[in-house]
Amino acid sequence: MTFGFASSSAASLSTSTSAASASRLLEPAEWAAAGIPLLRNPREVVSGLHARHHPQPSTVVVAVLDPDERLCASASFTRRAAPADGWMFRNALLSQLRRVIPHDLRRRTPVRTAVLLYCREGDARWTEEDGAWMWGLRDACTLHGLRCGAYITLTHEGWQVLGEGRGGRRPSAHSSPEPLVTAEAPPLPPRTGGPVSEVLRRAAAR
Repeated sequence: MTFGFASSSAASLSTSTSAASASRLLEPAEWAAAGIPLLRNPREVVSGLHARHHPQPSTVVVAVLDPDERLCASASFTRRAAPADGWMFRNALLSQLRRVIPHDLRRRTPVRTAVLLYCREGDARWTEEDGAWMWGLRDACTLHGLRCGAYITLTHEGWQVLGEGRGGRRPSAHSSPEPLVTAEAPPLPPRTGGPVSEVLRRAAAR
C-alpha cells in the first residue's frame, strides 16, 4: 500500500468542482433582491399542496399557479441522498415541470408562476441546501418560460416562505393533511368582466 498526496491536477479539478457547486446556490439576500412575487395567501397554497401530496421529510413539491393563484399543475418527488447542487436540483425540477405542464417559452413575458415546497428535517433557518433549491427553481423557471415564485420550507416547526418572513405552525412536516376541500382556496372572482367572464362561464359549463 502506498500513501501520498493527490496530484496538482486532481486537486485543482476537485477545487474547481467544489467552487462551481458552491456558486450554484442563492443566499437569502440574493433571493430577496430577485423580485420574487409574493403569494397573496401563502397558507392556502401550502395547505392545498400538503393535502394533495402528503409530503414527508425529503419530499419536494413543485407547483404551477395561474395569475389568480389557482393551481394549474403540481408534482412531487423524493430528494435523492446526494450533495446539494443547484444544477442537479434544476434538472430534477425541470423534468417534473415538463412532465406535468407545457412550457410557456413562446410568451414574451411569463404568465404562470412556479413555487417550490420542500419538506425537510431541521429547523426553519436557511441552509445551503435551501440555497441550492432556490438556484435550481429560478433556473428551471427560466428554461420552462415561467415566473420564479416562492420557495417554501416545511419542517417540524411548521411552514415558512423564505425571504418573506411569513409562516405558520400548520401544516408541518409531521402533521396530518387537511381535507382537500377545506385546504384549497375558493375560486377567486375574475379581475375583469366581458370576455374573461365568458371564458370562465364556458369552462365551468364543461
